[in-house]
Amino acid sequence: MKTCFKCLCAKPLTEFYKHAAMGDGHLNKCKACTKKDVRQHRQDKWESVRAYDRLRASQPHRVALAKEIQTRWRLEHPERKKAHAKLRYAVVSGRLQPWPVCAIPECSDKPEAHHPDYSRALDVVWLCPAHHKQAHALVSNDPQLKESA
Repeated sequence: MKTCFKCLCAKPLTEFYKHAAMGDGHLNKCKACTKKDVRQHRQDKWESVRAYDRLRASQPHRVALAKEIQTRWRLEHPERKKAHAKLRYAVVSGRLQPWPVCAIPECSDKPEAHHPDYSRALDVVWLCPAHHKQAHALVSNDPQLKESA
């Protein structure tokens, strides 16, 4: 057990990040407090944090890795790439109009296209990024849904 200096709660060592410079090998602030502080710092200093993130993302080794990941994805999922290309052409040419908001009634965020079935490229559901991620998580967690998708 260790006491967090921030919230003063006694917690097991698994609730503290490892830190080699500390006597017991763990940070003196618990994970929950550390995450809260990092979140607050990103909110308070969002301009400098975004500048740092952009600079970091433009480093040559990160750019090369991103290209490698994209290339690997395109090779592993040619049907998805083809569906995305067909959809993009339909939107650009004006044959298909994207929805202005997410298809989930309570949500009013800007949507992106979700393909329930990649063999039907223009049959999409317009979901915000958060609901789109949830839709893919549902399919990947349920074997029966995975087979039908």
